[in-house]
Amino acid sequence: MSEAPAPHRIVVLALPGVLALDYGIPVQTFGNWDGTYTLTVCTETPGPVPVEGGPALLVEHGLEALASADTVVVPGQARPGPPSEPVRAALAAAAARGTRMVSICTGAFVLAGTGLLDGRRATTHWQHTAELARAHPEVTVEEDVLYVDEGDVLTSAGVAAGIDLCLHIVRRDSGAAAANRRARSLVAAPHRTGGQAQYIDRPAPAARSGPLDGVRAWALRHLDEPLTVDRLAREACLSRRTLIRRFHEETGMPPMQWLLEARIDRARELLEGSDAPMETVARRSGLGTPANLRTLFRRQVGVPPSAYRDTFRTRTAERGRGEPRGPEGSMPNLPTHAVPRAPE
Repeated sequence: MSEAPAPHRIVVLALPGVLALDYGIPVQTFGNWDGTYTLTVCTETPGPVPVEGGPALLVEHGLEALASADTVVVPGQARPGPPSEPVRAALAAAAARGTRMVSICTGAFVLAGTGLLDGRRATTHWQHTAELARAHPEVTVEEDVLYVDEGDVLTSAGVAAGIDLCLHIVRRDSGAAAANRRARSLVAAPHRTGGQAQYIDRPAPAARSGPLDGVRAWALRHLDEPLTVDRLAREACLSRRTLIRRFHEETGMPPMQWLLEARIDRARELLEGSDAPMETVARRSGLGTPANLRTLFRRQVGVPPSAYRDTFRTRTAERGRGEPRGPEGSMPNLPTHAVPRAPE
């Protein structure tokens, strides 16, 4: 019996002026759960690190922590700009060793200033995409996605999109079931489609706990049954119009869009964790027929269900032989940025 792989080492680089929520997202997502990850926070000069709009953060570790990282996460700063020479050199050395590099929000400016985004696609907060494009013309800036996955370098849009990216990383590393468990712990959507363009200059509806929690939990237990807006409304003892409005308020999406994404996640779990034939996966996830499963799964995930299952099994087999977690064991064939919202 092979030994369990060592925990994946996450190092969060907190630079002066770090945004509190950007810092908290990777700490909350990767820290203190199930032994998959270990988490360290470092900075250029250990000691108090100024936090934008809040008390200073006391950081004990310096840049030497980057030398042992499997993944480095750079949260955003209130005033984004290029990194100092010591930071640039430490990040470049980590990347050269094969460390996975991740930025949240305006942390993309630090990666770009290190040259790690050259020739790649990347994103940042919508208020700073034009600035990033001007400052780094060698980077292809995606303005309307929640995150961009380039394999060993990943970037997210502003603030809450960091949650989307971190959950995407958990899904890459450990599969949909693990990502869904972590999302439930964070009271967040396991996977949001669409891009940040929908949030520009207007409030972003946050996924949160609310009166419809019970209805959504009931729907998850009945995904293999015919579910309609009217049936959900009856279960919630609400009118159709009220149900649709409250779904938007609590999840940021229509009921049937939420239901589709829940069914895709159920299909992911079945493809990853069972040998069930496609007919069974389609039926148990509520996607109907194998043809419908293939069409909807490819539209939402970017690859056919058979390819998804094969890739996941290849990765699992590699881990079973004791190979390390990280970009080498990830899912290279998955889409490299958040997919567009499916038609309603």
